[in-house]
Amino acid sequence: MRVVFNDPIHGHVELHPLLVRIIDTPQFQRLRNIKQLGGAYYVYPGASHNRFEHSIGVAYLAGEFAQALRTRQPELDITDRDVLCVKIAGLCHDLGHGPFSHLFDGMFIPKARPGENWRHEQASVEIFDHLVNNNNLRPVMEEHQLVLPQDLDFIKEMIGGPLGPNEWPYEGRGQDKSFLYEIVANKRNGIDVDKFDYFARDCHHLGIRNNFDHRRFFLFARVCEAGGLKQICSRDKVCFMFTRLYDMIADAFLKADPYIQIEGRGGRMFTLSEAIDDMEAYTKLTGQQIPLCEILIRAGEHPELEEARRILQRIIDRNFYKYLGRPDTGNERPTEVCTNVFVCLYCIKHLLDMLTSDCGVTTVDYGNRENDPIGNVNFYNKYAPDRAIPIPREQVSRLLPQNFSEHIIRVYLKNEDRNLAAAKRHFVQWCETHPFQVLEVTFRSTLLNIVHVLCEALKLEVLLVIDFIKL
Repeated sequence: MRVVFNDPIHGHVELHPLLVRIIDTPQFQRLRNIKQLGGAYYVYPGASHNRFEHSIGVAYLAGEFAQALRTRQPELDITDRDVLCVKIAGLCHDLGHGPFSHLFDGMFIPKARPGENWRHEQASVEIFDHLVNNNNLRPVMEEHQLVLPQDLDFIKEMIGGPLGPNEWPYEGRGQDKSFLYEIVANKRNGIDVDKFDYFARDCHHLGIRNNFDHRRFFLFARVCEAGGLKQICSRDKVCFMFTRLYDMIADAFLKADPYIQIEGRGGRMFTLSEAIDDMEAYTKLTGQQIPLCEILIRAGEHPELEEARRILQRIIDRNFYKYLGRPDTGNERPTEVCTNVFVCLYCIKHLLDMLTSDCGVTTVDYGNRENDPIGNVNFYNKYAPDRAIPIPREQVSRLLPQNFSEHIIRVYLKNEDRNLAAAKRHFVQWCETHPFQVLEVTFRSTLLNIVHVLCEALKLEVLLVIDFIKL
């Protein structure tokens, strides 16, 4: 039986019965309690939407896009199985998000488990396996004409990337269906239905106008041969269409990490950062259930949680870290994103003279790093609709931006007992007398390690945040 959802973004959405079975599992229902925009909800009241409705929206758009290509180009031989698998991948692509979405895998895990190369896409694949096995969905999938394990591999590859190291690394579909891997999570240029949904959904809930029309994109998209593979290309004239709170939550997570216990498979207990190793424990991890309320409730029983509780209480009381200012880095190239080691060390030593401080570093990444997002997009024109062509920047406009990332450094005062006016005054004096220099990106990890070691040793109370913001 098909079910119709009334979605505020896409209207009435009709979902395949197999998608409904997946939605009705505990693993998917967990997404109701994970905010799409993480801690932004504590700043923007409208940002109350969750990964649950976003995932349904992506499943819908994935099916619409696949069906549009199928109708326009029947020679591609897109089957019902292909379309259903693409929908399932869209539905399940965000299963692996932790509490507060990207804060968990982008800020908390790198600090709690340094060196751990863990991504939420990897967790999405693992939870998808967990979901299928725990809810006995294999027979249901076969009832709906899916071929296992091939189609399961295909779905997981669309979510997390290739499973094998071969020349053609995908096992779910052959090279003749390579374009299907660009619908849900496009590893080639990042243009996919995941972004189409959150552009529209995030703007809707934040009260911001969305200028991107995914329906127009679907209308003009076409599969062409490029580089020996079939790729999704856009009509040439469409080329012109593509032109402080997190740190507090991450700090609280880090303070509480050793003391929060989550039960996993076989009764084994896991800490907050260890839960990513057990999908049964990780499924219990949301922004609603654990860890915020757990930290607040248990702080009275466990003195070790008091510092974490105090940070979370500051969030509830709207007593955020105080913004001191932003050093002017001049007109440095965006690829030179690291502070010169010696200048940075001098900076920390100088700040120590004005007040005790604590230093943390975060990186915010919005997609394609410093690269031109259109650099890997191919187009076609009406005179040769089956031939993929790149469009050089100079043919589009000489007014296009030259830089596609911005390196911003912000300094925050974490200690609520310090005098904010005095801290700002000292910070401005430092900026005026010590020009900020940057070095090449390859020095970044070395620099940040040095900064963390020094800050731990000096017990600083000013938060130096490096935001890597993409246009």
